Amino acid sequence: MKSPVVKRSIVITGHKTSVSLEDAFWSGLKDIAASRNMTLSELVASIDGDRRQGNLSSAIRLFVLDHYRTLAGGAGVRESETRTPGTSRTTMSALHAE
Repeated sequence: MKSPVVKRSIVITGHKTSVSLEDAFWSGLKDIAASRNMTLSELVASIDGDRRQGNLSSAIRLFVLDHYRTLAGGAGVRESETRTPGTSRTTMSALHAE
């Protein structure tokens, strides 16, 4: 069975690197770049510069997820706690609003 994760090469800030992403995240990333009139390399460089931890592929996934959550009306948060209503459960999130 073929893995849904595909390794892709990209040049950011003059250096070639690779990221492993599912097609849906890659497509979403390209759409976001186009909507911001940015090249894919510029957007990935921005994501790379903003990440606090983890690898670049994970940072891209979180960025794309946060972008679409924001569009859907659910604003992302950075390193904050969110309490689940009606419970004492606290969830940590590493997402950020744009």
